[in-house]
Amino acid sequence: MPTSPSDPAAGYDLAVIGAGPAGLAAAVTAADLGLRCALLDAGPRTGGQYYRHPAPGLGATRPGRLHHGWRRYTALAARLAAHTLAGRVDHLAEHHVWTAERAGGWLLHATVGPAAERRASVRARAVLLATGAYERQLPFPGWTLPGVVTAGGAQAMLKSGLVLPGRRIVLAGSGPLLLAAASSLVGAGAEVPVVAEAADYLGYARRPGVPAAVPGKLAEGAVHAAALLRHRVRLLRRTAVVEAHGTDRVTGVTLARLDRDWRPLPGTGRRIACDALAVGHGLLPQIELATELGAETRRTPDGAFALRVDARQRTSLPGLWAAGETCGVGGADLALAEGELAAYAVAGRSPAAGLTGRRARLRAFAELMAAAHRPGPGWPGWLRPDTEVCRCEEVTAGRIGEAVDALGAGDARTVKLLTRAGMGWCQGRMCGSAVACLAGGPAAGPDSRPLAVPVPLGQLGRFGQPAGPGRSAGPQR
Repeated sequence: MPTSPSDPAAGYDLAVIGAGPAGLAAAVTAADLGLRCALLDAGPRTGGQYYRHPAPGLGATRPGRLHHGWRRYTALAARLAAHTLAGRVDHLAEHHVWTAERAGGWLLHATVGPAAERRASVRARAVLLATGAYERQLPFPGWTLPGVVTAGGAQAMLKSGLVLPGRRIVLAGSGPLLLAAASSLVGAGAEVPVVAEAADYLGYARRPGVPAAVPGKLAEGAVHAAALLRHRVRLLRRTAVVEAHGTDRVTGVTLARLDRDWRPLPGTGRRIACDALAVGHGLLPQIELATELGAETRRTPDGAFALRVDARQRTSLPGLWAAGETCGVGGADLALAEGELAAYAVAGRSPAAGLTGRRARLRAFAELMAAAHRPGPGWPGWLRPDTEVCRCEEVTAGRIGEAVDALGAGDARTVKLLTRAGMGWCQGRMCGSAVACLAGGPAAGPDSRPLAVPVPLGQLGRFGQPAGPGRSAGPQR
């Protein structure tokens, strides 16, 4: 493992992809340990999706009020600023890494800028993947109406734009993000009549010792619960939104009770008026860069694919580490611990006292959480034949059903070829899991694609040529 200052010709000691909690913790810890680091991120500022910043023009004076654990972020940001000033870390903002190749060490290729107007290559001896996750969406009639947003999207609107998606907002889906989003929205003045959780929180009771070992998580849950109680928000278990109503915009939703497999129970539907719906069914690790290289994955208890790592955050590929949501969704506390742990491993140093145990307790809680909120197999019972599943290509559940029943498609790939489901702008990130479920057949594999983000053809045409003077392949001395 690299333990000495980097050779400029060899590039950085460590390149961290992603400046959210895991990536930030990894970069500053690695710099503390004497490594020369590059911190690449698609955003203009650090923090990732979790510590999202208000737009500068809004003049927000107390952004911490919109975040949980903001002091941890400011402490990490201060350490990063000190390391940047000392020349130990280069923060490469608005760098969208689209592929990585092994060339002695690693060579990362990125587009640069909000419009991908430039390109860059970054060379490093080791790479840490901390790219986070994106939301899993399960379709239902009306989910494409204006006013229907994701739970994470509602939080993003509030944190970055200081706006609400509506005044009376229903939250629905599954997972702890719903409670966090509801707590933020009511705190900002929204009326939230209902939070509909499709699963049952009793799943946490199957292993009571696991949540008891992470009191911080229990305290966080209590804070959210107190906020909902204070604002008289009803929390309904085993309940889902099975239809959103409206023409130009959502005006109401139908809620229905679910059985254990998430099938709507007949006669339980009831309509609630609202002008916005925030919905989400958990998060999916963003691991395309690693799977395209052949890194091993594992199936998490909620059916998602995550990178397989060892006790020191090593993936199956030499020189490639991973931390945070890429290893299985578990929240900011776990991401911070894993980022720090990975930095010690890359530096060839023993971790700080207690760090390994803390990571193990938080990871165990993450696995229990994933199992408790795993989507049930009966959710397609919400769909009608005219329900859009792939919103980019406007492919309905009926067309997917025809591909399976009439044309003999037996897997998601064949459905894609027959219907164009998943071939639009998002390349299946929104609809991929739903299409795979409706296609039946063997379980779909982890997401893998040669280009992790859209790349201009002109930059692809110059692939293999030096990136030019804009941003070099290694640290500047």
